[in-house]
Amino acid sequence: MPMLYNDFPTFLKRYFDCKVQKISLNAGFTCPNRDGTVGYGGCTYCNNQTFNPEYCRTEKSVTEQLEEGKLFFAHKYPDMKYLAYFQAYTNTYGGLEELKRKYEEALAVNGVVGLVIGTRPDCMPDSLLDYLDGLNRRTFLLVEYGIESTLDRTLRRINRGHTWQTTVDAVNRTAARGILTGGHVILGLPGETEDDMLRQAADISSLPLSTLKLHQLQLIRGTRMAHEYEESPADFHLYEDVDSYIGLVIGYIQRLRPDLVLERFVSQSPKSLLIAPDWGLKNYEFNHRLQKRMKEEGAYQGKLYVNQ
Repeated sequence: MPMLYNDFPTFLKRYFDCKVQKISLNAGFTCPNRDGTVGYGGCTYCNNQTFNPEYCRTEKSVTEQLEEGKLFFAHKYPDMKYLAYFQAYTNTYGGLEELKRKYEEALAVNGVVGLVIGTRPDCMPDSLLDYLDGLNRRTFLLVEYGIESTLDRTLRRINRGHTWQTTVDAVNRTAARGILTGGHVILGLPGETEDDMLRQAADISSLPLSTLKLHQLQLIRGTRMAHEYEESPADFHLYEDVDSYIGLVIGYIQRLRPDLVLERFVSQSPKSLLIAPDWGLKNYEFNHRLQKRMKEEGAYQGKLYVNQ
């Protein structure tokens, strides 16, 4: 079946002639809305345990985490190369020298051919961009911003601690350096209608992003959002029916810029932490269902895109 959207593996083939795998890292950073710089408690939906593999423990060095991650994949693909994925919390939030030391440590590990750095739009000073500009000239680099929503009322409600304009500024400054720039959004945040989410696709498309991740809102045990759901479930649309979420994703994809690379559409939190929705699908199973339905409906990325 031909791909009906720009997928991430095909994107990576533009840069590498071998199989490449991301290895997630927890480099011991925190967030400005956890330590009091812009707020406390973090985003209301956030529990970092949901996206940290077992080997990601802050008592282990960056090198140790990468070597353990390599062991996990190497038995299956002995010739594989790796991207060090600074994933947990905000990976540009720290002193410049500390950041440089951790990035360079990752790049020094055998088989690591580039970096993916996950961060927030309000944590990208020009001094760090100057360094990343140079880094980008000697290795593969993708900076991925947690955008989450384009609506300021939503960003306030989830205690995000920055505005949509902050995102616009950070993405523009990063992409202007020639650095591959990615974004991440959550579909189904409280208070957002389906029309809000579909309109979001146009705003996202207006940014100079190379890649985009989207996933369904998940309610995670121990988060403030889980408590909010108990208090006011009517504020939430959790897409318990996977087919209704697939319909939303298809509408979203069709409104996106045709050249944007789509890395993923769902997230899988550990069952021990997940309240809802629980579809019991692997990523590849979801992608197969999505493509099958897109083909049935004659849908494809950019079909409804309007250049603004």
